[in-house]
Amino acid sequence: MVSMVKLSPSRANDFQNCPLLFRFRTIDQLPEPLSIDAVRGTIVHTTLENLYDLPAIERQLPQAYELWREAFAEISQSEKYQELFDAIEDISVWSNESLFLLDKYFALEEPVLLEPSERESHNEFDLQEGFKIHGYVDRIDVAPSGEIRIVDYKTGKSPREGYEQKAFFQLRFYALIIWRTRNIVPRKLRLIYLGDGRILEDSPTENDLIATEKKIVAIWKAMEAAFDSKNFPPKKSKLCDWCAHQSLCPEFGGTPPPLPIP
Repeated sequence: MVSMVKLSPSRANDFQNCPLLFRFRTIDQLPEPLSIDAVRGTIVHTTLENLYDLPAIERQLPQAYELWREAFAEISQSEKYQELFDAIEDISVWSNESLFLLDKYFALEEPVLLEPSERESHNEFDLQEGFKIHGYVDRIDVAPSGEIRIVDYKTGKSPREGYEQKAFFQLRFYALIIWRTRNIVPRKLRLIYLGDGRILEDSPTENDLIATEKKIVAIWKAMEAAFDSKNFPPKKSKLCDWCAHQSLCPEFGGTPPPLPIP
């Protein structure tokens, strides 16, 4: 029986992509090397979250730059990230590349016209007895009419043609939680890709969210089976190129550590 009681979109994706990776991250909790790209994403997300603390008239690009510098100063001085920043050959180039993501953002949305209802909000729902789904939503906009839009910032590039719907799994996951907890189907799902300045949008229906719910339940049942059998098989794919655990993976001649569950 699964010992976890909560499932997030990222852990659900891990299990779909590779049950063994899910095991390494969730059960073994093996450390993974920090990524400077992930740190860049953290700084940009912090900047955009703090931007909406300002009065609407002050939400301009120069103010965003200043908020970015404040977030950068705090994170770059952290001992946790010191080695990553020391490895950057030219910090000014890296900083300018990061600030350029803010340029892209202001070309895609007008913060002076927006009043987000929630930012970085935690949402969860008891999907079944003993099984919750949850996640942190970058931004929730609520129109005067009550319509809801879920927004997620991505600092990378948008998916290539044919992979857009897969990219919406995370937001449909969130939309399902909001529908079940607030009895409102979100009107829009918006993915903002700052890497190439592209916005993807989706308008889910109740049937779409029911399908998402069935998919999540199927993933959960597969997890239960994996826990019960103590079998989390590897699933080789192109994603293996970025995996930090190849040395422990049977697909690459490795041996996983003993499973730390009875």
